[in-house]
Amino acid sequence: MTLAHRPSVVAVVVTYQPALEVLKQLLDALVPQVTSVVVVDNGSHSDLAAWNSERDTRVVELLRLGENRGIAAAQNAGIQWARNRGARFVLLMDQDSIPAPDMVEKLVSTISEQDSPATAGPRYLDERQDNPPPFIRVRGLRLERCICSTKASVVPVDYLISSGCLIPMPVLDKVGGMRDDFFIDYVDIEWGLRARHYGFQSYGVCSAHMQHSLGDHPIKLFSKNIPLHSPLRHYYHFRNAVLLYKEPWVPLNWKLVDGWRLCLKYVFYSLFAKPRMAHWRMMTLGVWHGLIGRSGKLKRCTS
Repeated sequence: MTLAHRPSVVAVVVTYQPALEVLKQLLDALVPQVTSVVVVDNGSHSDLAAWNSERDTRVVELLRLGENRGIAAAQNAGIQWARNRGARFVLLMDQDSIPAPDMVEKLVSTISEQDSPATAGPRYLDERQDNPPPFIRVRGLRLERCICSTKASVVPVDYLISSGCLIPMPVLDKVGGMRDDFFIDYVDIEWGLRARHYGFQSYGVCSAHMQHSLGDHPIKLFSKNIPLHSPLRHYYHFRNAVLLYKEPWVPLNWKLVDGWRLCLKYVFYSLFAKPRMAHWRMMTLGVWHGLIGRSGKLKRCTS
């Protein structure tokens, strides 16, 4: 795809206390693939403005929110920035994800070939894991882990991780933006299920690749590395899961399957994630706040 015939793709990179060298690698890999990039910063302490001034600001623009408003609010701000500039597609990226040189081209091509596409996302590799994680979907009361049968496979899924997701702007206009009262966690899951509710399908693209780090240092259990987040992230994870289960448009079988997984995570992290009491306390608080309908940024945190 030549530059002249490339559709307008605006990449939205959300940052919070980023490692600047990794961010540089991301932008260096991303800029040649898209029309422009907006870095939406959630109140980082580092002087990103001075750092970014050394780059070509005609391609990379910095949008500073001044405080940590959460990933969903930052994504929405970036999406609006892209909409105001007539973008045809929005590419969501985390600060620690590195796309392959042809990732965007593969995603655009896949969306153009599918019926009612909500979003297309790459197969990502976490170097701390042994294998690329599979794409996930729920069928009946069973969770299917969909591996790539061929390098060219395109897998219909219920949702994708937000980093690397290419979304057509008309889909965002129809489905709406990210749910910013979730703050962080389950934001991508909620949006993917909502898009599906509106009749759009998400696709995992096996030929599109990206490096991505999921969670903090993983817990090794037997031969598996289990992703681990902080106690605060576990609060949002459990709270937002419960909030999502309360939505009437979410399929019952999906709630049952994901709810069972959430129970297993609750037991596992209570036993194996250190400090155990901090994880247990924040997960329990998250469940309680989800049940009583509390959302937004957690005002008080003792973790």
